[in-house]
Amino acid sequence: MNRQYRYYDFIMAAFVCILICSNIIGAPKVVTIGPITFGAGVLFFPISYIFGDILTEVYGYARARKVVWAGFGALIFASFMSWCILQMPPAAGWNGQAAYEVVFGATPRIVLGSLLAFVCGEFCNSYVLAKMKILTRGDKLWSRVVGSTIVGEGVDSIIFYPLAFYKVWPDSLVWKVMISNYCIKVLWEIMIMPFTYVIVNFLKRSEQEDFFDYDTNFTPFTLKT
Repeated sequence: MNRQYRYYDFIMAAFVCILICSNIIGAPKVVTIGPITFGAGVLFFPISYIFGDILTEVYGYARARKVVWAGFGALIFASFMSWCILQMPPAAGWNGQAAYEVVFGATPRIVLGSLLAFVCGEFCNSYVLAKMKILTRGDKLWSRVVGSTIVGEGVDSIIFYPLAFYKVWPDSLVWKVMISNYCIKVLWEIMIMPFTYVIVNFLKRSEQEDFFDYDTNFTPFTLKT
């Protein structure tokens, strides 16, 4: 029988909420602050990796996998609803259609790139963290949080930016945004490491769980926990 956890559902809801915010609110805008050019979604998206780390660290890869698929489904639904709303004819006198198309009218390339990058990056992140937890015998949480983020965010960036923006943006801008966003995501993860420690320790005590994936089936293509 699967255990029932007090906070697991809340972590799942927070993960999905942050994921949608990063893709719907932040993704369309590129900003420049000083010498750095980056996508505004970078302010939100790394937090989803932190929740992915917390889920894998406390509840194990299989339960984190279930949350990743929940996030994937939410992204598909949000993308589909955005497309439906854009197809509806605007009312006479309402002049917001052009603005809606700019913000919510992501091309199929961007949607596909975002979905594929998210799934691959998150599963790589959870897999690396689960394996490193075994190798470190549960010690040195910082090493597996940072290590999994370096891999997961790297996979995400390498997939997303070329798929979404190659030949749409100038090549130099694609590389600039991809590299700067990747560095910011990893640094952001390191900066809020104390928050990660607090949440992980709280959940381990409250849930009386500290899962090690010794016998886990690491295939992404199942919801079994």
